[in-house]
Amino acid sequence: MTAATYQYVDLPDAAVVTTRALLTARDNITDTVAARAMMCIHGVAGHGKTLAVNTCLRELEPGEDVRRVTFRARPTARAVRYELFTALDLPGEPPRHPSEFDRLLKNALAERPRTFLVDEAQWLNGEAFEYFRYLWDEPATRFAVVFVGGEGCHTVLRREPMLSSRIFIWQHFTRLTPDEVQQVIPLFHPVWGDADPDDIAFADSHAAHGNFRAWAQLTAHIRTALARTGRSRVDQELLRWAFSRLA
Repeated sequence: MTAATYQYVDLPDAAVVTTRALLTARDNITDTVAARAMMCIHGVAGHGKTLAVNTCLRELEPGEDVRRVTFRARPTARAVRYELFTALDLPGEPPRHPSEFDRLLKNALAERPRTFLVDEAQWLNGEAFEYFRYLWDEPATRFAVVFVGGEGCHTVLRREPMLSSRIFIWQHFTRLTPDEVQQVIPLFHPVWGDADPDDIAFADSHAAHGNFRAWAQLTAHIRTALARTGRSRVDQELLRWAFSRLA
């Protein structure tokens, strides 16, 4: 289900850094899975939500049966049924009638404990969220759900009282603080390992702004700059060249 590392760009030598948000997510996901409950991890794009969740769920495998589903463009309950049918690797053709389809999914979800990672959950509307609640409320089913998405995910869930009241844990991912940047970024990639802290602060204030995805992009460009110039360390001239590619 998950890769050994999950980065926004193919970034050789990048490391998954144990931030405070990742440590919190590890505890929250572990508790949610143990309770066979539902949780929501939300925040602005690029703050490391999906990477953190993939990392934490990978630590639960193979003891935990983790299935990932991703939706686009406001899926209906029908679309959710088909995605779950595929994610569960169910044999045969999907049933045509909703009641028959629901019965099949309920039976499959009652067979053994599972965890679903629902990524890009900001695309789900009330109908789609409600269908997850409908299956989860069935006494015989045994599954946990980790909804991961942008702020729209949190907004839609909060508008659905029956589902919102069933969310076991809410976690909001925010940007790295300047202090966290100084602690985390030198561990994120070797190009920052011996960088001057002032240059790291300069890069964050002018381009990355505490956003992990932006740091990954910037790091990729800095690797290119170091290779082309033959320099061994990051400096502000290289940073300004990288910034020009991000503008």
